[in-house]
Amino acid sequence: MTAATVQITESKERLRTRRVRWVAGGAVVLALLFAGAASLASARGGGEPGVPAADSADAGFARDMAVHHQQAVEMSFIVRDRTDDEDVRRLAYDIANTQANQRGMLLGWLDLWELPKVAPGGAGPMTWMGGEDGHGDHGAAHGGGAGLMPGMATKDELKRLGELNGEQAEVFFLQLMTDHHKGGVSMAGACVSRCSVPVEKRLAAGMVEGQQSELGLMRDMLAARGAKPRT
Repeated sequence: MTAATVQITESKERLRTRRVRWVAGGAVVLALLFAGAASLASARGGGEPGVPAADSADAGFARDMAVHHQQAVEMSFIVRDRTDDEDVRRLAYDIANTQANQRGMLLGWLDLWELPKVAPGGAGPMTWMGGEDGHGDHGAAHGGGAGLMPGMATKDELKRLGELNGEQAEVFFLQLMTDHHKGGVSMAGACVSRCSVPVEKRLAAGMVEGQQSELGLMRDMLAARGAKPRT
């Protein structure tokens, strides 16, 4: 067994342990969500106690991270059909499953708060972070247009991923998802600092921990393929 294989195996074990904690933590999040549903459902508008305003960090994070997660799910399904490598397919499945569930929570909160799923007043994404997201730099660096959130792949990059096969698809997926996770960690960390709803802050903190762990695993998987992250 090579040193790279041992390192990847150890990374997987650490990730598996964190994933068990995520499942347990997710159950707590859902329990808290449903416990507060009756009181929150009766509230109307941003002025009611316990309900964030439409332009708050809580609502902005829920809207933007739901979109961000949707692309991670999309990329995971794309690579699933472009490779037979079990490790990459397993990682893609885990990312798709976890982020689809988290996305459901975020959209569920917006429904519970009776807030729109698009930014009010035609505001672009990431305004809740006060312009500190750097999404414009990402677009310039990777050929995308304005309005991309941190780490998100461009349409051209998604198209390219869908045209690759085998190890080339694996490497590009791992590079794209590494960028995506770095952006997601930045967004979730901002919610931990800026959001006011406790259960949402806890979910964001769990995202930071889970995605940082997957970043380590993907770095090892890229190294095993003679590649490295793009940034």
